Amino acid sequence: MDWNDLRVFLAVARSGTLQTAARQLAVDHTTVSRRIKALEASLGATLFVRAQGGHELTAAGLDLLPRAEAMEKAAHAALQSANRNAAPPERGELAGVVRVGATEGFGAAILAGALARLGQAHPRLTLDLLAVPRALHLSKREADVVISLERPLRGPYVVTKLCDYTLHLYASRRYLAQHGPIATRDDLAGHAYIGYVDDLLYSNELHFLDELYRPESFALRSTSVTAQLQAALAGCGIAILPGFLAREHGELVRILPELANFQRRFWMSMPTENKAVPRVTAVWQYLKREVALRMPEPQAR
Repeated sequence: MDWNDLRVFLAVARSGTLQTAARQLAVDHTTVSRRIKALEASLGATLFVRAQGGHELTAAGLDLLPRAEAMEKAAHAALQSANRNAAPPERGELAGVVRVGATEGFGAAILAGALARLGQAHPRLTLDLLAVPRALHLSKREADVVISLERPLRGPYVVTKLCDYTLHLYASRRYLAQHGPIATRDDLAGHAYIGYVDDLLYSNELHFLDELYRPESFALRSTSVTAQLQAALAGCGIAILPGFLAREHGELVRILPELANFQRRFWMSMPTENKAVPRVTAVWQYLKREVALRMPEPQAR
């Protein structure tokens, strides 16, 4: 069982509604629903039934509840122990500066809120988030922890897979109303496109459109994925955007959902010596948990 699924289970069991649990966990209600379904699938049992005003535990849910609470208690005890070891004994809290580097869109959409919550829990901890449209280099000590599209292949680093994510073709409802529906790959011809500036790409993982369709020209190109998002929202053209960015904007419509489905991966790295720095390892473990909770599992191609 995934502990992040159990966290969501406990929140729903205690609050009685998906919406309240989502607010408590600082996620959207679709994430809560997805986590519950994943847990039910792994257990082969229904945990909740709809009731007036919310959700009630089934017999299977009632059976799982004490076990989930025991795991929660153990997790809290482990975290408290880690925090005591990571901070001055008289305060029992994290202190100092930790710099996290990440790609621009992922840093803004996923990491900023998570790190803000961690900072609120540890007032003596300063968190620097470098969310930039370029690669950050551990070898230059630009950050204590780096989240990147490409896995570092050499160097004295600790590296782990953080998460997979998907990108899709999107256009605004206004753009599609003006230019007509797109039902097949052939319909992509003649449309306006938004993308990256090829000679300024900082990662080969950002080559997307060539896998599906090579535009004759672009209406707008930018090194910034958030600029591309805003251009798409403004009706400038068709863009390939990460699902974790586009899902927050109801004005955007997925185009060719069965065909345009690009999967990429984020890696998290830090210099090996940072394993001996408690505040850095605490941030590392926290980000693994939070990203696992907030990032939806990519759909298969």
